[in-house]
Amino acid sequence: MSDEGVTAVLLLSCPDQKGLVAAVSDFLYRNDGNIIHADQHTDQEESIFLQRVEWELAGSAIAREEIGGAFQPIAERFGMTWSLDFSDYVPRIALFASRLPHCLYDLLARWRMGEFRAEVPLVVSNHADLRPIAEDFGVAFHSFSITPETKVAQEERLLAMLEEERIDLIVLARYMQVLGERFVAQYRNRIINIHHSFLPAFAGGRPYHLAHERGVKIIGATAHYVTPELDEGPIIEQDVARVSHRDSVADLIRKGRDLEKVVLARAVDLHLRRRILVYGNKTVVFD
Repeated sequence: MSDEGVTAVLLLSCPDQKGLVAAVSDFLYRNDGNIIHADQHTDQEESIFLQRVEWELAGSAIAREEIGGAFQPIAERFGMTWSLDFSDYVPRIALFASRLPHCLYDLLARWRMGEFRAEVPLVVSNHADLRPIAEDFGVAFHSFSITPETKVAQEERLLAMLEEERIDLIVLARYMQVLGERFVAQYRNRIINIHHSFLPAFAGGRPYHLAHERGVKIIGATAHYVTPELDEGPIIEQDVARVSHRDSVADLIRKGRDLEKVVLARAVDLHLRRRILVYGNKTVVFD
């Protein structure tokens, strides 16, 4: 396999200490790695150092399969949590949706237009309503009816299917089911969800109606990684739009859905391009 045009991305975090940047830079210098992007951040309150480094593989003195083993002693010396990825790997995404189609349509359209470097082999739903959308895009559609009595068994079936399909990332494109703890643990920091940003003030099934009654002036959307704590995972991306007394409930819903589409797409793109580092319940996004 040729490494021409291929880059490696190293994401790392560890306790802040002297010599971190020098150690990583020296490792790449000694192995003829040409750095094309480097960014870092230090969380002063937590005393945690975070870094993203991307370099060209072509011309490197070390083969890609040997990089991890060669870097491990440095990681151990500084107590690093780290990951290594290569730009020619094409991730596989599963899209989960229930009945609302806007986020699913948007993601599939962006994928078809080539905005995401990924494969989308399947759409998963707990209803059959969105089957025609998946079929229009040539994507397999799988419906899993879920009740309190069948939830555990159905999620086990889902996990088996996702493993068989070699899924790297799950995107909840308005999937109106709470995933179980075992499911979330299997895809830690690999499940992205989107919701309106009214929480916790306007919870429930009619948040835009409640917001309209209170005369809100800003609405928003939040994309985050899923954790066992509902809607409290590390935030990846957010955006807002101004509204006024002239906007009806329908206007708020329309503007809110527009925000949801854009914010979710940005979050997926950032994840696919390995721009996100999670630490604790926070993220650093290297743009």
